[in-house]
Amino acid sequence: MLINSAVYDDGRIVAEPGLEGVSEALERQSGFVWIALRDPGDDELNLLQRELNLPPLAVEDARKGHQRPKVEEYGDMLFAAMHLLEAGPEGDLQVGEVHVFVGPRFIVSVRHNSQQGFLGVRGRAEREPHLLRQGPGFVFYALMDAVVDRYFPLIDAVEAELEQLEETMFQPHQDRQSVVQRLFALKQRLATLRHAVTPLLEVTAKLHGGRVPVVCKALQDYFRDVYDHLLRIQASIDAARETIIAATQVNLTLVTIDESLVTKRLAAWAAIFAASTALAGIWGMNFETMPELKWSFGYPMALGAIVLVSSALYWRFKRLKWL
Repeated sequence: MLINSAVYDDGRIVAEPGLEGVSEALERQSGFVWIALRDPGDDELNLLQRELNLPPLAVEDARKGHQRPKVEEYGDMLFAAMHLLEAGPEGDLQVGEVHVFVGPRFIVSVRHNSQQGFLGVRGRAEREPHLLRQGPGFVFYALMDAVVDRYFPLIDAVEAELEQLEETMFQPHQDRQSVVQRLFALKQRLATLRHAVTPLLEVTAKLHGGRVPVVCKALQDYFRDVYDHLLRIQASIDAARETIIAATQVNLTLVTIDESLVTKRLAAWAAIFAASTALAGIWGMNFETMPELKWSFGYPMALGAIVLVSSALYWRFKRLKWL
């Protein structure tokens, strides 16, 4: 589905052609065309391929989706694939994609499986015509910067939930199983973020310094800024992963400690009742020659001895913090 199509010259819109008139508009006008598509059909992609002479392999990647983040060169043209991440209703991360074709006089963004649009990026670019004059390379930077900036709230949410878990982990009567489940869910979210960030970090490093694609050559400082943002996100992901591993180990240690405390309590009560049972068993033997058998104070003395021994054991175990 076509979201927007506009020809920009000297930083301002001069025409808004449809897909079928893109090549004619570029012949009549100077400047470049910016086209945005969302979940396009095969007919739309085939039409764009004919109008802009797009590389068949790149069009096939955009048609199928499920691409690893990458930037590929086709002569004087670039094809980029990036992951669009957004929080799902159950706290998980839903993954969409945006594929970008960048040529000397055009840029095309193809969005798949995502509700996140780029109207804000277009508005920002149109408010800065002095930057938009730099052509498709600046629009490519603006799209990549918008994608990367949307990763920051996601990693911040993971870090905030992780801090909350750390605060509640040592509370008494904490459900350890639910803590482990939440830690594992956080680890899955971090893995999704990492799959989006790490490959993009590798390819963004090739857009500044050294040999740079022609459409990005004048904007190396901007792409270096995107690279720095990705480095920060990558560092946050690594730190959060290490924290999750440590928190999981601590939680398992706490489970072991809780089990040890339960075992101590059971052993202490078993010892108390064992002593009482032993005394009751001695006086419960029915031998006629037992010295205490016909003693009138035997019953209260036996109960007193049982209570005394049990109390002494209880006091001892209490001092040892077994009870």
